Amino acid sequence: MINQNKEEFISSYISKLLRKNFGKGPQTCRTTLSKNHLVTYIRGFLTPMEEILLQQGQNRYVDDIRAVIINHVLDELTGVVKVTLEVDVEEYYHDWNFPNNTGILIFVLEEMIGQVSQADIDMQRLESEVGRLSCLVEKVPDHIQAYPISPNVYLVERSGILVPIEKALIEKGFEKELRFTKDELEKVYFHREGRFEDIFKKSVRDIFIDWNFKEDKSLMAFMLGS
Repeated sequence: MINQNKEEFISSYISKLLRKNFGKGPQTCRTTLSKNHLVTYIRGFLTPMEEILLQQGQNRYVDDIRAVIINHVLDELTGVVKVTLEVDVEEYYHDWNFPNNTGILIFVLEEMIGQVSQADIDMQRLESEVGRLSCLVEKVPDHIQAYPISPNVYLVERSGILVPIEKALIEKGFEKELRFTKDELEKVYFHREGRFEDIFKKSVRDIFIDWNFKEDKSLMAFMLGS
């Protein structure tokens, strides 16, 4: 299969797997492969139970339940991606924007097999802005690297982002609480204080953030409007 057909196959498989595990599939599911990143953008994926819980302000509860099921789903998807693309998956990330009813799955591959997407923005400016906002919340990351996935999708990897108190909380077993708190806090700053629409020259539809605390890394995704 050529890469486009593989992307479509993976999108279809993800939709079916989500429907199987949640009882409801997404309205749309689109996968893009670039270099060593496989990104799936999901829209229209809230179950009736989740909608009721969110209306009652139970965001934390919904986040916890979905994380458990999604991590189970991702274990199976990792094997599917490996077989389909004939490359091992190094790590994966996921995040959800409940107000927008959107989500993202990101697989980091061990080899670069996708076509390289050319950036049409100032990548150094994007990395600097991510560093500025990261400093407001925690610290300037030791390293920041931005990756264009498509004209409307950009990833930013941050490494060396944890401060000593965060590392201590993780060692004490408070990783889940830290993840939820960082997710809320960082998104407030990146949405409200960021100058991203000026950088991208497009509207920013979604900002997703997930962390690999073990490796002291974070992966961000910017989903842009047309």
